[in-house]
Amino acid sequence: MIITLLSDFGLQDSYVTEMKGTILTICSDATIIDITHNVKKFNIKMGAFILASAAPHFPEGTIHVAVVDPGVGTKRRPIIVEAKNRIYVGPDNGLLILSAKNEGLKRVIHVTNKQFFHEKVSKTFHGRDVFAPVAAYLAKGVKSSKFGQEIIDFIKPTFVEPTINREKIRGEILHIDDFGNLITNISQTILDKTKALKRKQLQISIAKKSKILRFSGTYGDVSEGTALILIGSHGFLEIAVSLGSAKKVFNAKLGDAVNVHLS
Repeated sequence: MIITLLSDFGLQDSYVTEMKGTILTICSDATIIDITHNVKKFNIKMGAFILASAAPHFPEGTIHVAVVDPGVGTKRRPIIVEAKNRIYVGPDNGLLILSAKNEGLKRVIHVTNKQFFHEKVSKTFHGRDVFAPVAAYLAKGVKSSKFGQEIIDFIKPTFVEPTINREKIRGEILHIDDFGNLITNISQTILDKTKALKRKQLQISIAKKSKILRFSGTYGDVSEGTALILIGSHGFLEIAVSLGSAKKVFNAKLGDAVNVHLS
């Protein structure tokens, strides 16, 4: 069974290794894959985007453990999220929902059965003492219903779903990559549904800046320094600048509003 790990722990300390050791102690034949441990500290949105980008490329049945958890030790709940083809384990803070929703969210379990926790649970390290053992027991075949009760009031972050009306699609910048490309939470499916994909160009507003941008297949379809829009490799609308940085051109930051005008 494959178990993936994503966190904001970095690699300087022993946190990631402690999680792996916990998993292997319970399920010695687990295959553990690191997605990344370099999520910006406490940045739930960045973690959610990276998880949603990586998860679909793993086999069905993979268990994804994600820990970007500024609320560790508080009343925030540990959860298991069952999606169509994969299982997600982590905190109830929105981190898991984008990926599960894109795949097809089935149900969410509030993990309360301490039988599946570490013998001693640290209030500051649920990654090792709650999420890692829960994932390991899932990998051993324990049904998710054994861990707790289904809930419907789980955290649904605003970045999961843009709003749509006749005039515009209102989304936000979900991620800014190292090239300065602005990746939004507006999916190809939404653009297709609103018939925006059929247009050769669209008026895009980012914060207070508005430009009419050409739809392109790839970055090199326009001349150097020209801004464009395209569907990126993760299936979301992306604003880019050929051989340049859209982040600099639009003076954009994570979470900025992005409006796609339809009228």
